[in-house]
Amino acid sequence: MLFLPTYFAPISQYKEIFKNDAIVFEVEDNFQKQTYRNRCYIYAAFGKLQMNVPVIHTHNKTVRQKTKDTKIDPSYSWQTRQLKTLQAAYRSSPYYEFYEDDLLPLFTKKHTFLQDLNLEAHAFIMDAIQEDIPFSKTTEYHIDSPIKDDRILANTKIKSSIELKLYTQVFDDKHGFIPNLSILDLLFMEGPNTTSFLK
Repeated sequence: MLFLPTYFAPISQYKEIFKNDAIVFEVEDNFQKQTYRNRCYIYAAFGKLQMNVPVIHTHNKTVRQKTKDTKIDPSYSWQTRQLKTLQAAYRSSPYYEFYEDDLLPLFTKKHTFLQDLNLEAHAFIMDAIQEDIPFSKTTEYHIDSPIKDDRILANTKIKSSIELKLYTQVFDDKHGFIPNLSILDLLFMEGPNTTSFLK
């Protein structure tokens, strides 16, 4: 099954990943705005909150920018802000402190390329839930994939039709249940039970 490496992907993407013994990551596509490639959504005290990784856009209109060549903009202190945001949102969750030390390097290491960050974020998630689903990478881009294609799950504009179970969220007493947030929301709330939730 074919997926796009995204920034702490939504739960729906991981639910589909867990249906496979191995997956393929699309690494030859062109960068598109308004996707989960460089953003995720978490549950903050005032509701749904977007966390965005700033990227440098090329201004060459004749050549499309590939996602794998898309660089993170180092002029923003996004890592410090996002780490503080996660701490404020999830420090009272059951499992945030359990994963915090392993998560910290993603917010202290200076990544040059967005795709490298996304693959490391995926590696963190798989390690945290102690699952090993091997992945390979595409070597060329196909609009119509020869294998089952779930790249659409990276599009923030399209509402997922994948059914997800409810679970307790930190602020659901204030704002109700918010579906299909970043996998981090599920991980910090369910911890080791994340795997059985996804399966």
